[in-house]
Amino acid sequence: MSLTESLSLFLWGDLPGWLVAVLWTIDIGIRVVMLGVVPGNRRPTTAMAWLLSIFFLPVVGLLLFLLFGNFKLSQRRIDRQAEVNERVFAATQHLDLHDDDLDAPEWVQSAARLNRNLGAFPIQQGNRIEFITDGREAIRQMTEEIHTAEKYVNVQFYIVGDDPDLTDPFLRALEEAVKRGVKVRFLFDHLGTMRTAGYRQLLRRLQASGMEWRRMLPVSPLRRQWRRPDLRNHRKILVIDGEVAYSGSQNLIEPGYKRASAHKIGREWIDLMARVKGPLVTALDVVFATDWSQETDENLLQHVNEGGVPTERGDVTGQLVPSGPGFDSENNLRLFNTLMYSATEKLTITSPYFVPDDSMLYAITTAAQRGVEVELLVSERGDQALVHHAQRSYYLQLLRAGVKIYLYRKPYVLHTKCFTVDDEVAVFGSSNMDMRSFSLNLEVSVMLLGVRAVREIDRIQAQYKEESMLLTLEDWEGRPRWERYVDNVARLTSTLQ
Repeated sequence: MSLTESLSLFLWGDLPGWLVAVLWTIDIGIRVVMLGVVPGNRRPTTAMAWLLSIFFLPVVGLLLFLLFGNFKLSQRRIDRQAEVNERVFAATQHLDLHDDDLDAPEWVQSAARLNRNLGAFPIQQGNRIEFITDGREAIRQMTEEIHTAEKYVNVQFYIVGDDPDLTDPFLRALEEAVKRGVKVRFLFDHLGTMRTAGYRQLLRRLQASGMEWRRMLPVSPLRRQWRRPDLRNHRKILVIDGEVAYSGSQNLIEPGYKRASAHKIGREWIDLMARVKGPLVTALDVVFATDWSQETDENLLQHVNEGGVPTERGDVTGQLVPSGPGFDSENNLRLFNTLMYSATEKLTITSPYFVPDDSMLYAITTAAQRGVEVELLVSERGDQALVHHAQRSYYLQLLRAGVKIYLYRKPYVLHTKCFTVDDEVAVFGSSNMDMRSFSLNLEVSVMLLGVRAVREIDRIQAQYKEESMLLTLEDWEGRPRWERYVDNVARLTSTLQ
């Protein structure tokens, strides 16, 4: 008896012949049909990963594909985002700088034009940026700023956690602002926050607070709210009275994320936030208004002075780049690749979740092979096992290309997302360098121009390097074979988008 016959007898031995024929027909039919469905509008590597799962386990693979295979928002959300993009573009056309007005190399001007064409705001001068590297201090500063609010406070974070020492004063500041007549709007990602300890207590507090609040991208089948569960709004924005804003990588939660396991080993998340004054505040306010309208059907854009400039100005030139599945193309990925290919001297990247697609991997390794000094700062031990192992699967190719990899010492998680190119451009924000941030998450990034901005973020990255160890090609090639196997399997799962 052949192996195929033995397997068939094991699987179908007690079933009637007609039922076996039906099941075999369904099994083969799923594979044949999905062979022509899955590759549509997907990266080849992503399509191949899905097809492998379907061919090995047709029914299970099909169910997973139906649940996670669609990386687009609902048509209603896409249409609304397109409408907002058109309105914002029309309302800010007069703010576009001519190339002669922009003191930057042509490749920087080209990147700014790319951003604008793909849905970003105009590049604007006159901003003031102050970076905050201490997470506790960032929340304390935001809390104090809320106490000064007179008109409104717009709050948006991916994860929110209520703890007595750090975020309780922040929430109390919002509650007090409501009592003195300030309009407070509060957005948080549904699944991102729901996983945090004390979620139900947080909901009760918000319900009693008098704030207007909503879950972003809610997943609630009983309320007919359904989409791919890992389509998330990952942005972090705070705007007060249209005069000052905060944005960056930090969530509204204590540095240990209210996790007993993290507290036990002393793990904390290391972040970068920016206090912003100037025209970029208005741009951040518009992004918040867009996300608010997606969840409430209320048009806040009429209350935002789209062309206005807050009273206090600085000397930093910057451009806000919102991204996500509501845009036609992966505009953050396109910007990042454009800047990396333009590097001539130095490229320094900090990313907690580094799982690039082929285009970004080639951009980074090509820069190193061209003689650019390329540095990558990542965590020695990540907080998400599959992502961390997938990330490690890229180290060998990067090291062989000449990229220097710095591992931020465990148990800390280096959660900052930023990079600098030569002495010309710095980018920071909420976007990781992984396929999730390029395709699935709503993100917001800020591109800053000029030596001062670059040197400030380079100074912060230099501090990270002091707390890191340099990974060598010899050490990496000598790691156990089982680790390589796990890394490679995790790399395959990371493409299932």
